[in-house]
Amino acid sequence: MEEVRVRFAPSPTGSLHIGGARTALFNWLFARKYKGIFVLRLEDTDILRSTEESSQGILEGLQWLGLDWDEGPDKGDVYGPYRQSERLPIYSKYLDQLIANGQAYYCFCSNEELQQEKEAARNQKRDYKYSGCCRELSLQEAEARIKQGLHPVIRIKAPDKGITMVHDLIRGDVEFSNALLDDFIIAKSDGWPTYNFAVVVDDASMKITHVIRAEEHLSNTPKQLLIYEALGLEPPKFAHASMILAPDRSKLSKRHGATSVQEFRDEGYLPEALLNYLALLGWSSGEDRDLWTLEELVQEFSLDGISRSPAIYDIEKLTWMNGHYLGTSSAERLLNLSSNQKQMQKYISEYPREYLLRMLDLVGNRVKTLNEIPTAIQYFCEDVDSYDAKGVTKHFKKANVLDILNAVIDIVEKSPQFEASVIEDLLRQQAEIMQLKAAELIHPTRLALSGRTNTPGLFEVMEVLGREKCLQRLKKAIAYVKSSDVGI
Repeated sequence: MEEVRVRFAPSPTGSLHIGGARTALFNWLFARKYKGIFVLRLEDTDILRSTEESSQGILEGLQWLGLDWDEGPDKGDVYGPYRQSERLPIYSKYLDQLIANGQAYYCFCSNEELQQEKEAARNQKRDYKYSGCCRELSLQEAEARIKQGLHPVIRIKAPDKGITMVHDLIRGDVEFSNALLDDFIIAKSDGWPTYNFAVVVDDASMKITHVIRAEEHLSNTPKQLLIYEALGLEPPKFAHASMILAPDRSKLSKRHGATSVQEFRDEGYLPEALLNYLALLGWSSGEDRDLWTLEELVQEFSLDGISRSPAIYDIEKLTWMNGHYLGTSSAERLLNLSSNQKQMQKYISEYPREYLLRMLDLVGNRVKTLNEIPTAIQYFCEDVDSYDAKGVTKHFKKANVLDILNAVIDIVEKSPQFEASVIEDLLRQQAEIMQLKAAELIHPTRLALSGRTNTPGLFEVMEVLGREKCLQRLKKAIAYVKSSDVGI
């Protein structure tokens, strides 16, 4: 196989959407599998909507995901520049070539004239196509009008008969009738190229071998093939991945929750979880398997595994994956990743790092996002001021609750080593003495120490809290039971 060169070419008009991130991932995997080149190109010819903030956001989003590029705005200059806004002289050269060869022409039709054509088509109940009224205008006359101060667009001469065949590596051969084409615009009156023209020039001049992109671009491909042919350039191989749809099969939007890489990062998702999830949105290795490392994906990825059917976005599956990766992360990493959160910063300033790491060792496999960590460790860092209402009814409203809590206080005071295994042995012995199940001691003790009915293992929690905090909270719970008259 020739050297593989693929690209990810987002428009910096907003955040890095998960659809774009998946496109970047597919291209990156393809490049890495075949030891090729992954090019990052910013298609910023939409001057009004493109912003430097969006450009930086896209770069930062890719960096956060770990999708490095070999050539791009900040790296390499083999076929640069890698921003379309800096490539105007290159586009002009190819536009001049088409004009000189008679394969494109200047069009001076005003917006009013074009609108009249559209209205006439609407009244006649036919699809609108540009009439081609400037098509036979001589180059000399066109240049004379330009000298007079007129600013034309440039249109390509499109065929109106036959078909254009797109050989797609995912969808097979797709036919498009040339009768549906008109002489579409390839350069605007301000001199800037349109998307379809710029992308052809860029892909050709950057020697892109494979264009892997979303299905929504399939309809643009016949126009791009026409431009390739007019310029005498060899087109790349095309592969159009399926769309990503919402659970109700509508277009994915903000109403369905987070949809950008930055949002997922801010909501506490890990890059490896998001990459794993995105890889499975429309691709399968054929194995019944959900969890993949990036290295495994590189090894197994192929265009043959990309489905033609739409991929359905499932936030619950992504969250489950994220919980898995959090659960397999070290406490050190969890602390570092969550340290930018305001509440975590407070805890970090108040408690020794070792103490925080012991907490995270316990809760790491119980949280689904990084943002859940401050809440998950709150009872370790803050005094218990309230108790779960259902827990109070179930565990504190018992005739023997005071006896149980006092018995646990005795265990805490007399435990020779305040370690989980020692505490557990003593508590279970006490349960036998009191002719109770161990759970009848464990549940009210957990509620007293944390205010919650659900925590990591009680004895591990007690060890991390330490003897003094456990005694303080058990006594506070006893006072609560007495003052609130909840005990029976």
